[in-house]
Amino acid sequence: MDYRHAVAADAPAMAELFAANHHDALTERERAKQGFVQGDFDAGALRSMAEDGSLLVADDDGRLAGLLGLASPEGLPSPPPPVRALLDAQDSLQWRGRPLRSTPFLLYGPVVVAAAYRGKGVARGLFDAALQAATGRADVMVAFIELANHASWTVHVDGFGMIPLGEFTIGERAYGVVGASTRPAATPGT
Repeated sequence: MDYRHAVAADAPAMAELFAANHHDALTERERAKQGFVQGDFDAGALRSMAEDGSLLVADDDGRLAGLLGLASPEGLPSPPPPVRALLDAQDSLQWRGRPLRSTPFLLYGPVVVAAAYRGKGVARGLFDAALQAATGRADVMVAFIELANHASWTVHVDGFGMIPLGEFTIGERAYGVVGASTRPAATPGT
């Protein structure tokens, strides 16, 4: 599996993967089992994100196995409502005892893995590639996860060790904010 930055030519496959796993394309049972993604990410938006260097992909010999967004909050000209809410909550969200606003961070997500590749380490590979790509650019990767998306919460918090930072609500939807350090853990005794 090759974990790399997306290129413009990946846009159609990324749009297809995103659409197939969108909240509105799945039944309630499918959403509960596999999780879901949200937002308006068509081929044009994904091509633009690839050209900006804010998407990573898992490429299995030319087949798109997954994608992950990793963007600077300053690089979003018109953030969607959940990103705007996260940015508005920066003073109440804490990273290592400091307001998130005072910590350099990158927005992590959305993340989606093709059905044929679930359970095979692709999400972990994308997460690790994101950590590597974020090193030196930010202290923390920050994601928001709709609390109804139990599968995503389990993967990111229980599986990858992302740390809950707080919550926010938009209308009827509640979101948890989680973060992961981009700095390697210090080796004890060094």
